[in-house]
Amino acid sequence: MTTRLLSRSLKTMAGTKKFNFTPNKYFTENTAKDVWSLTNEAAALAATNPHNKGRELINLGQGFFSYSPPQFAIKEAQKALDIPLVNQYSPTRGRVSLLNALIKQYTPIYGSELKQENVTITTGANEGILSCLMGLLNAGDEVIVFEPFFDQYISNIELMGGKIVYVPINPPKELDQRVTEGTEWTVDMEQFKNAITSKTKAVIINTPHNPIGKVFTREELLQIGNICVEKNVIIISDEVYEHLYFTDEFTRIATLSPEIGQLTLTVGSAGKTFAATGWRIGWVISLNSELLQYVSKAHTRICFASPSPLQEACANSINDALESNYFEKMRQEYIQKFKIFTSVFEELGLPYTKPEGTYFVLADFSKVKIPEDYPYPKEILNKGKDFRISHWLINELGVVAIPPTEFYIKEHEKAAENLLRFAVCKEDSYLEKAVERLSLLKDYI
Repeated sequence: MTTRLLSRSLKTMAGTKKFNFTPNKYFTENTAKDVWSLTNEAAALAATNPHNKGRELINLGQGFFSYSPPQFAIKEAQKALDIPLVNQYSPTRGRVSLLNALIKQYTPIYGSELKQENVTITTGANEGILSCLMGLLNAGDEVIVFEPFFDQYISNIELMGGKIVYVPINPPKELDQRVTEGTEWTVDMEQFKNAITSKTKAVIINTPHNPIGKVFTREELLQIGNICVEKNVIIISDEVYEHLYFTDEFTRIATLSPEIGQLTLTVGSAGKTFAATGWRIGWVISLNSELLQYVSKAHTRICFASPSPLQEACANSINDALESNYFEKMRQEYIQKFKIFTSVFEELGLPYTKPEGTYFVLADFSKVKIPEDYPYPKEILNKGKDFRISHWLINELGVVAIPPTEFYIKEHEKAAENLLRFAVCKEDSYLEKAVERLSLLKDYI
C-alpha cells in the first residue's frame, strides 16, 4: 500500500511540475557524434547488408585487443581478488605495491632514484592526462597540441576552460605515392616556438604517436624540451605506447636534461602494456614532486582512488614482466604483426607510413576508386572524405577502420582526407583474415 501511494504521488508531482536546469554548455554545444559512435554504428548496420551476409566483419578500428592479457597478468588479477583488503579503497596516490613496482621499472630509465612522491596512479592514462590538466589549468590558459592528436585531449582541455593552440606535424610530401617513414612527419620548431605566448601553460606530446606511428627522435624531443625550458612551458608526455617502439631506441623527453625533467609529467598505461584496456590503470611520473602534487590533488577530486585489485595485479605483473623479458618479446610479436598486415598494402601498391611505434598503421587510399554515386548517410556528408572511404570499406569489404580526420580540426582535415587508420592489436590469424579481405581492393584500383 505504501509503495503504491508513493508511486502515485511521484507521478502527480511529475505531471504538475516541470523542472528546468542548464547542463554544462560543453555538452549542449558539442552534439555531433564522435568517430567511435559513428564507426561502431556503421559497422553494426553493415554487418546486416547483402555484401557481408555470411562473412565475418573484420574490425581493425578502435584500438582494443582481440586476445587476452598474458597468463601471468590474469593469474595476478585472480590472486588479487582473493585478498579481502585488496578489494577495498587504495590510497588515493596509489597502492604502495604498484608505486614500488613502477619505481623499480623506471629508476634505471630515468637514471635517478625515484621515490613514491614521484608517482601517482590514475584510473587509466586518459584520467591521468585529465588530472594533469585539471591540476594545472586556469580559465584562459593555453595548451599546445600537435596535430593530428588523440581526440580526448581536446575535451579534457576545453572542459577545464583552456584554449587549444594547434601545431601541425607536417606529413611527407609524397604521402600518397610511396611508403613513408615516421621520421618524415616533422614539426616546424620555429612554428612551435612562435605558437607559445604569455598564456601558454603546457604542451602535450604523444610518442610513440597515435595515429601516425611516429617515434619522436632524440633531436626533436631535445629541441621541444629546450624551447619549453626557455619559455617555462610544462610538458605532458603521453607515452602509453612506450613498450611498442620498433626503432633502435625510444627517447623519453623527461630524461634529456635536469631542466626538462623538472617541467615534465609523463603518462603511462597498463592497458596498452598488458593488453588490458578495460583494467583502467595508468600513472603519471615526474622528477618534480611539487609539480606532480597538483596532478595528485586533481586525481583525488576526479575519482579519489583507482581500482585496488587491478592495481595489485599490475604491480605484480610489472615485476613478472621485468623478470621474463616480456616487453622485448611483445615488441618482437608486434614487428611480426605489422609484417603480416602491411603485406597487403605492399601487394596492392597502396602507400602507407611504416610504423615506428604503437599498434596503428596509416594507409593512403587515394588510388582506390569508389563509385561517385555511392550512397552515404547524411550524418557523414559534412565530414572529411575519409569518413566516406571508411563507410564504403565497411559496407563493401566488411573491414572496419578509423577515419583520421577526426584527429584534425576542420580547417586542416584535408591533410588526412585519403587516409585510414588500422589497429593491428589482434591475433595473427585475425590479421591474416584482414589481409585476405583487403586483397579484394585490387578490383577497385
